[in-house]
Amino acid sequence: MNNGRNAFEAEGLTKRYGDTVALAGIDLAAREGTVLGVLGPNGAGKTTAVRILATLLRADSGRATVGGLDVVRHPARVRRMIGLTGQYASVDEDLTGTENLVLIGELLDLRRRDAKAVAARLLDEFGLGEAAGRRVKTYSGGMRRRLDLAASMVGGPSVIYLDEPTTGLDPAKRDDVWNMVRAQVAAGVTVLLTTQYLEEADALADEISVIDHGKVIAHGTPAELKHVVGGQTILVRPSDPARLKEAAGILGAIAGRAPESPGRGVVTVPVEGDVVFGEVVRRLEAAGIGVTELSLRLPSLDEVFFTLTGGHTNDDTEVAA
Repeated sequence: MNNGRNAFEAEGLTKRYGDTVALAGIDLAAREGTVLGVLGPNGAGKTTAVRILATLLRADSGRATVGGLDVVRHPARVRRMIGLTGQYASVDEDLTGTENLVLIGELLDLRRRDAKAVAARLLDEFGLGEAAGRRVKTYSGGMRRRLDLAASMVGGPSVIYLDEPTTGLDPAKRDDVWNMVRAQVAAGVTVLLTTQYLEEADALADEISVIDHGKVIAHGTPAELKHVVGGQTILVRPSDPARLKEAAGILGAIAGRAPESPGRGVVTVPVEGDVVFGEVVRRLEAAGIGVTELSLRLPSLDEVFFTLTGGHTNDDTEVAA
């Protein structure tokens, strides 16, 4: 349960690789029991920030804490508090699912009996119980990703870093991962989630930080960020496509600006507030224009992302530590 305290904090983190600036003084923080989504183009600095918070990389300047512990002064204690799942599954393909998790448990100083118990529980929770005795090389990509996520939970972390955890998964498997993340957060775990999927951040994150060129260029809840690109938008799809122009005229007259047609048979117009929506409904009804779609919506996170970053990619990949 969130009590308002920050589970981790990063202040003024900088990191350079020669002439390349990976981080240029970023601040990140997440309250206990929440999800912080970190968005940004490839090369923006997301993975570098995760590595610093996970004690795998030292910042050139700035400070970072997890559970109040400085990641530089107390790395061993911090590592016992965190779990990390990188962009690619890091489990041993020649071991079984059980053997992978038991090995990690023993590396975390669990007695073998306890490590086996934890492994069995996690394999069941992550839907891998029936495959527990199979070598990981026989697993599908989705199964390996779930095992990798289970591996990050062996030590019972209070903070989990998920660096693009659903990369390469099909939509159904992605939903499975989302549900697992929600279950961990419901149990009080704090999650830092980097992702390239805007709908993923929208579905999971309590707050979002957008990083570009090593800087945080925007921060807020998904709803707050959606207001960055303006107000709301009314969308109308007439039942009779021949009446699209007439529907556009009604929208334009009410909104006081020219509507747009982003797709075949659809017309949209941005509006300030939701008061005019009722007038649109009344005018369409009075004109006898039936609709198959009529909505008032905030911008999507995709629109926010492209507005903030210009839709560019800094590089194909981030600089490796």
